[in-house]
Amino acid sequence: MADRSLRGMRLGAQSLQTEEGVIFSARSNHIYRCQSCERETTMTFAADAEVPELWECRHCGAEAVLLVDSKPVVVDRGDVKTPRSHWDMLLERRSRDELEELLEERLSYLRARRGQQKSA
Repeated sequence: MADRSLRGMRLGAQSLQTEEGVIFSARSNHIYRCQSCERETTMTFAADAEVPELWECRHCGAEAVLLVDSKPVVVDRGDVKTPRSHWDMLLERRSRDELEELLEERLSYLRARRGQQKSA
């Protein structure tokens, strides 16, 4: 029964919808230039969309910068936080001397549990 209902139609080859009466939204093209491979990429956005200053290069994956009047946009990175490691966060809570003291206490506890007391 299923093959009878699809008889005469090629799946995926033709659409039953037409573009008649469809109004497309306004679009604008923006050019991005990669700083590492020097290639340019044209991206299409909606005319009222906020265009990002940076885009990932489709060729090498590095950052591509938006070009305005053939000049790259200056990207403000002042409000970007640098990522902190676990070690940085630990040093915010404790001093290095406290950490060394805690390490020595923990090592002595583990050695005592194993029966390997540290000889001085």
